[in-house]
Amino acid sequence: MAKKENKKKDRVIDPQELKNEETFDLTLRPKNLGDFIGQQKIKNNLEIFMAAAKGRNEPIEHVLLYGPPGLGKTTLAHIIANEMKVNIRVTSGPALERSGDLAAILTNLENGDILFIDEIHRLNKIIEEILYPAMEDYALDIVIGKGPSARTLRLDLPKFTIVGATTKISLLSSPLRDRFGSIYHLDFYEDQEIDQIVDRSAQILKIGIDQKATKQIAARARKTPRVANRLLKRVRDFAQVKAKGVVDENTTKEALALLDIDELGLDNIDRKILEIIINKFSGGPVGLNTIAAATGEEMATIEDVYEPFLMRIGMLKRTPKGRVATENAYTHLGLADIKNRNKYN
Repeated sequence: MAKKENKKKDRVIDPQELKNEETFDLTLRPKNLGDFIGQQKIKNNLEIFMAAAKGRNEPIEHVLLYGPPGLGKTTLAHIIANEMKVNIRVTSGPALERSGDLAAILTNLENGDILFIDEIHRLNKIIEEILYPAMEDYALDIVIGKGPSARTLRLDLPKFTIVGATTKISLLSSPLRDRFGSIYHLDFYEDQEIDQIVDRSAQILKIGIDQKATKQIAARARKTPRVANRLLKRVRDFAQVKAKGVVDENTTKEALALLDIDELGLDNIDRKILEIIINKFSGGPVGLNTIAAATGEEMATIEDVYEPFLMRIGMLKRTPKGRVATENAYTHLGLADIKNRNKYN
């Protein structure tokens, strides 16, 4: 019997980069810190950090960027390379399967170059151990031969910088984490920052959009620039087909309603999770495995993709006994009367 494939459906509000989005992201990606909106404390630190390195004519220390997807970790890595006027090589943890893969990249770097490793928490242990002397001593240890006759050859490397990015810093081993000189946490953006990002992207894409429409998109972007840019693109397409290219407040609301995204940025799956907790389990507490079975979603997907935002906006609570829908969830879904009934039952 053929094994059934479990294909993940792309969500418009998924903070992860979707298929065929790379070119679109590159078009909107800021090239320097001055154009990068938000994360002001990180920008201030990076400005001093890079200016000091330039003054000493040295490469910058290794940098680790962590935080939820879609907040600009990759963008910041490219900005650092651009501001330092050096080349950047891009790879990812899963792509570095063999020690030879890493050795080939490291030996081709030039002095001051940046090696950007996305999903660095997914590096295997062998690759990590090769990285330790490379990061500390700018040296690559190669084992030649096998058994008793094996010997180690040390190759000198140029002074390069590793910029690592991860969404799960807790999965990064302590020895690797300790070798980064600067560690920065990217947090979710404020609404006015997302508003500025939508306005900037609209100018780049030559979209005529009014302020009310911009605010509608920003309010539903889940405080994430990647989601904001994707919604802008979908609204532009809708306006082109249905509204003669006019992107105003009403057109934007119609487009987002068609995408089934409400005024807080929740889609039908977010609402389904909350409704199941409220309607089938009296608001909770209910176990994650039970929610997964009732919704048809995988436990890891609920825990890593859906729950963080629902918790951030105060719709869901994690307790030792399970997940609980909050007062805000009842109000947002118009189910306050059910809460009252559950209270007296």
